[in-house]
Amino acid sequence: MSTHENIPQDAAHGHSPLAQFEVKKIFDLHLGNIDVSFTNSSLYMLIATIAIIAFMLFATRKKSLIPSRLQVMAESVYNFIFDIIRTSIGNEGSKFFPLVFSLFTFILMCNFLGMTPYSFTATSQVIVTLSLAMVSFLAITIFAIARNGFFGFLHMFLPSGVPMWMAPIIFAIELFSFLIRPITLSVRLFANIVAGHVLLKVVAGFIISLGIIFGTLPFLFSIIMTGFEFFVAILQAYIFSILVCAYLGEATRAH
Repeated sequence: MSTHENIPQDAAHGHSPLAQFEVKKIFDLHLGNIDVSFTNSSLYMLIATIAIIAFMLFATRKKSLIPSRLQVMAESVYNFIFDIIRTSIGNEGSKFFPLVFSLFTFILMCNFLGMTPYSFTATSQVIVTLSLAMVSFLAITIFAIARNGFFGFLHMFLPSGVPMWMAPIIFAIELFSFLIRPITLSVRLFANIVAGHVLLKVVAGFIISLGIIFGTLPFLFSIIMTGFEFFVAILQAYIFSILVCAYLGEATRAH
């Protein structure tokens, strides 16, 4: 009997770098034939939402001229998002502050929660990132049509000065690039989070298999990578938010 046959399948699956992304049901819940069970992904998204609300309420409960550290943190995040919106969209973008602020803080909190031991990263699920991207895409589309009219919205896909014989091709390319934005937004976030967590899991496996002496180098590398992953967690939340602002800015500048 081979060595692999002696290893239980559950144990082998538990050591897989991809096992950490498995969605598990906490309790079953069905609405007719639709499965809406509460999962570990749902739990960590709920924790992220509650943590954001609790932090903002607690940090701003006493608005003083000499702010506390928590108030400084809350105001810094607020001003950071406000500056992104004002730079990318302009004064008209203030109406989208709740959307962009919610996207940034939610993605950031989910990413940070996923860095804690024995936790689950909700943003490692493409359905979660795609849902966030679709909400943003629908908001951008509705705003663009409401602001510019339907024909003005279509004119966004046909830059001025394009020769008539090239207009259909340019229009099709621009329309396709617009429609594919939810996919690129979601896959970018999902892929970066998954790749980082898989790498950390693989390095952790090297530490265990090589032992205390030979595992020192992978251990030091894992510390560096953990710090880098926290940076990536912030960076991906920022990239997602600033791209949404950039797309909204295109709608405001359309003629």
